[in-house]
Amino acid sequence: MGNYLNNKSWNWWPLFPLYPYGKKKTILREIIPNEIWSLEQIQGLYYVAVPIRMTIIKVNNGLMLINPLPPTKELVKALEELISIYGKVKTIVLPSASGLEHKIGLPALVRVFKDAEIWLCPGQWSFPINLPLDFLGIPSNRTKILFKDGTPYEECFKWSSLGPLNLGLGTYQEVSCFHLSTRTLHVTDAIVGIESTPPEIFDFDPTPLLFHSRDRGDEPILDNVESRKKGWARIVLFSSFLKPGKLNIPSLKEIIKYSFKEGLRNKKSHFGIYPFLWDEDWESSLVEIMGENIPKIQIAPVLQNLIFPRSKKVLLGWLEKIKTYENMEYLISAHYSAPINFKEENCQNLIDEINSDKWNKLPDDNKFLINLYKKLFELGIIPKKVNV
Repeated sequence: MGNYLNNKSWNWWPLFPLYPYGKKKTILREIIPNEIWSLEQIQGLYYVAVPIRMTIIKVNNGLMLINPLPPTKELVKALEELISIYGKVKTIVLPSASGLEHKIGLPALVRVFKDAEIWLCPGQWSFPINLPLDFLGIPSNRTKILFKDGTPYEECFKWSSLGPLNLGLGTYQEVSCFHLSTRTLHVTDAIVGIESTPPEIFDFDPTPLLFHSRDRGDEPILDNVESRKKGWARIVLFSSFLKPGKLNIPSLKEIIKYSFKEGLRNKKSHFGIYPFLWDEDWESSLVEIMGENIPKIQIAPVLQNLIFPRSKKVLLGWLEKIKTYENMEYLISAHYSAPINFKEENCQNLIDEINSDKWNKLPDDNKFLINLYKKLFELGIIPKKVNV
């Protein structure tokens, strides 16, 4: 058991303290046979945990990694298995300027693969002080900036930028790439596909799903298929809207009333503390964001409401560009389902939705994010000029 846990250890977790903190399970999935793989972990707050993915693509005599993950022993071992067949890690790409969850594992990862060339999305920034790359643990002597210094494997990929957009503290920007030979579009956060089946990684520890499947803190954590799907659906609502419209926060007195019951006085069940109260019709919000049998393709709701309210033209321009990629078939994003069938018509559907009333769907669910955006704008945190 000790070795099992050590293989998953991530000692730098206090820098970005997200669940499951210092013990990160990693799974390896083959996405396109002998061409593309993904290594997946989970991350979240208060058991609101979703998968996060590092994609591995076979390139000339080696491998390219996109969207770094914390390099636990388990993750490195899985990579070494691929290296033994397909060659060394030649390139590591961080295609996001603002996604801390994608940045946090990079310094440790580049020290594991000391010969790999590093490519960064333009506009990297840190908070509260903007520090040089070397101070952030990224060796500048083997680092290049996408577009400024070219792009890796230009004969194999088409690269495109979404942004930059001015966030005030820094910039939002992500770089997508289209892999010609496998006809796959690789994105970080902007486009996701969400389905009702819980991701495979939760098979190893379904606790987050089971915790959120309950209606009160005194209910036991029971494992069954129905509870897993119910918990996953609620996690999707949390991660999409932060505070969904069908969710209420009970009074402290009511929370305490159902806490600390026998059998629940442990960390796993958070001692029965469950500060959520769902409306009876809470599932009605899922229709617009979750597919039952196939993933529902969409602009990530959090980005829609916090990044793109005044930058629709930038988003549309990016979608129009990737729509031109010939024979595009699949989407692989850093979160939720992958691969997803994604062709020109799917991209056009997103464009049409953004240009229609559907872009403002689920006003009750989006209310918290909309008000948050307005508040940040009023405080001057979000600047008046967002397009860089």
